[in-house]
Amino acid sequence: MNLNQVTVPSLDLEKSVPFYEKLGLRLIVSALPHYARFECPNGESTFSIHQTDELPKGDGIYVYFECENLDEKVKKLVAKGIQFYELPNDKDWLWREARLKDLDGNRLILFFAGENRLNPPWRIRHSDHP
Repeated sequence: MNLNQVTVPSLDLEKSVPFYEKLGLRLIVSALPHYARFECPNGESTFSIHQTDELPKGDGIYVYFECENLDEKVKKLVAKGIQFYELPNDKDWLWREARLKDLDGNRLILFFAGENRLNPPWRIRHSDHP
């Protein structure tokens, strides 16, 4: 099994599409005003947004995007006018993260974790992955 895509809700795709393009995602499906799908610049994952009349309640959705050169990427995005509520910093779980919200309040985390992404010191070991 492999993760293909994550889809998040949006009240206005006409505004959301340019925001995600500014982040660096490439638009591959435009079925406005109801749906849009993007290709991530690295790997084979995709990300999509769908029109909704109401956003989820509570903390909402968290989406993590991995970036090799996190600090440089954040600097470039800030220069493009993207606002972060948390600039790159090291976390106790051995990841470096920067946090922002999209126009609908979905939480986006840009991060770099290196080897700790899949193999932190506290990883549970299984017989098929020593």
